[in-house]
Amino acid sequence: MTKIKLSLYDTTLRDGQQTQGVQFSTEEKVTIASALDALGVDYIEGGWPGANPTDSAFFEEAPKTRARMTAFGMTKRAGRSAENDEVLAAVLNANTKSVCLVGKTHEFHVKTALGITLAENTENISRSIAHLVAQGREALFDAEHFFDGYKSNPAYALEAIKAAYDAGARWVVLCDTNGGTLPAEIGRITAEVIAAGISGDRLGIHTHDDTESAVACSLAAVDAGVRQIQGTLNGLGERCGNANLVTLIPILMLKEPYASLYETGVSTEALAGLTRTSRMLDEILNRVPDKQAGFVGSSAFAHKAGLHASAILKDPSTYEHIDPSIVGNARIIPMSNQAGQSNLRRRLASAGLEVEKGDPALAEILDEVKAREAEGYSYDTAQASFELLARKVLGQMPDLFEVKRYRVTVERRKNKYDQMISLSEAVVVVKVDGEKRQSVSESMDETGSDRGPVNALSKALVKDLGQYSALLEDWRLVDFKVRITQGGTEAVTRVIIDSEDGQGHRWSTVGVSANIVDASFDALLDAIRWKLIRDKG
Repeated sequence: MTKIKLSLYDTTLRDGQQTQGVQFSTEEKVTIASALDALGVDYIEGGWPGANPTDSAFFEEAPKTRARMTAFGMTKRAGRSAENDEVLAAVLNANTKSVCLVGKTHEFHVKTALGITLAENTENISRSIAHLVAQGREALFDAEHFFDGYKSNPAYALEAIKAAYDAGARWVVLCDTNGGTLPAEIGRITAEVIAAGISGDRLGIHTHDDTESAVACSLAAVDAGVRQIQGTLNGLGERCGNANLVTLIPILMLKEPYASLYETGVSTEALAGLTRTSRMLDEILNRVPDKQAGFVGSSAFAHKAGLHASAILKDPSTYEHIDPSIVGNARIIPMSNQAGQSNLRRRLASAGLEVEKGDPALAEILDEVKAREAEGYSYDTAQASFELLARKVLGQMPDLFEVKRYRVTVERRKNKYDQMISLSEAVVVVKVDGEKRQSVSESMDETGSDRGPVNALSKALVKDLGQYSALLEDWRLVDFKVRITQGGTEAVTRVIIDSEDGQGHRWSTVGVSANIVDASFDALLDAIRWKLIRDKG
C-alpha cells in the first residue's frame, strides 16, 4: 500500500521565538535552520521579514536548504491594494519560494481587533493570496483563531478559509491560536471543513499547548484528513508553546496506525539524530534539557525500580515502548536505595564494570549507596558519582590526583563607578604526577561579571593538572542545583552538577556537606574524575 505523504512545517524560528525569554541571533537561526534541514522537515519558517532586524538579516544569510524556506507575514490591510501594501511587500522581498500569510477567521477578531467588516476581511484574504500566486510564490494561509471562530460563526470561518483556498493557497492551515480546543473538537471540526469542500491534502494544522494536548490535537487533525502539521522543536512557542515536532515525528514514524499509513521527509538515519537536535536547541537557549521529555529526555528510558530493571535484563520491551537508540537516546539504570542486584549489575555493565552474579561486592555497593543516601546523597540522577563509588568498592578507582587543600574567598566592594560588586577567588593545591601544584583563579568572566565561588573553584582545579589538563579543555558546567535535605541546625546541603564536553556527552555528579562550597567541590571533583577515567579509557 502506498503511504500518504505528511508535510512537516517547522516554525521554531518564528513562532518559537515568541517564547518568553527567547531571542535568537541571526547566527543561531542559521544553525537551527541547518539542523532542521538535516532532520528532514519540509518547510522552515524563517521569520517575519521587515518586522525586526534579526529576521530581515536571516533571510539575507539563510543557508541553502532542501526544505522550502518560508517567509511569514500578514494579509494586506483594508483600504489599500495588495500591490501597494508595504508590509506585504517586505515579506515578498525576502525572495522565498513559499510565503505564509496570517489572517483573521474569527468574526469577533475581525470586528474588534481589525475594526473592519467581514466582507472587507474576506477580500483582504483573497486579494493577498492571489497576489502571492501571481508573483509565482507558493502561498500558505494561516487561519488565525479558526477553531474558536468556527465554534462562534461557522459560516464566516468557512467563508474566510474558502477565500484563501479559491485564490490559490497551496495550504490552508487551521490554527487553534488560543490552544483551548481539545482533540475531539479538533477532529470533528476538521472533518466538517473537509466535508464543506476543502480538500484534506490542502489543509494544515497549527496547535498550541495551553491544555497540554497540542500533539494530540495535531494527530486528531491528521486522523480527520489534514496533510500538513506545523510545530516547533521542543514545543517552543508563546505562552505554553506549540505542538512539539520532537514528539510528533517519532509518533508518526513509529506508532500505529501512523507508521503504516503515512510517510514524512524524515529518514530513519535522521530520526537517530533527534535527541541530538533537541539538545542542540536547549544548548543554544542555555537551558537544561527536560529530563522527562518523551522520546528524547534523559529519563525517557530510565528504569529505577529493581523489578523493572530485572525485566529489562531479560527483554527491554517489557518496560520500553521503543528501542531508545532509534531516536538517538540511551537506556539508563539509575541507582538508589530501591535498587536490587539485577538493577545494580545492569548499571555496572553499562559503565564497563562486569561483576558476576552473587559477588559479595554487589551487596557492599548496595549497602554503601543506601548508607550514603541516608546522609543526603542521591544517585538516581548522579550516575557519574555512582560509578566512581562502585569503582572504589571494586578496587578499580585509578589514582589520578589528590587534592591537598583548597581555599575560597568572596569579597564584596565598590568599584570605580561606585557600584557594589562581588569577586570570588579560589586557591587549589593538588598532587599530580608526583608533585604538588598550586593554582589560583578568579570568578570574573570576560564581560567583567562575577560567576561565583564555584566557578572560581572549577577554573582553579583544572588550571594545572599536569598530564590531564588537555583532557579537560572541553569540559564545562551546564547546570548547578542545590537542595537542603534537612532542616534546623543539622541542615545538609546537596549539590548536583551537570557537566558537558565538546563531544556532547553529559553527566551528573553529587556532593553533600553542611557547607555549600564543600558540597560543590565534591561534585566538581567527581565530574572531573569521571571524565578523565572515561577519556583515558
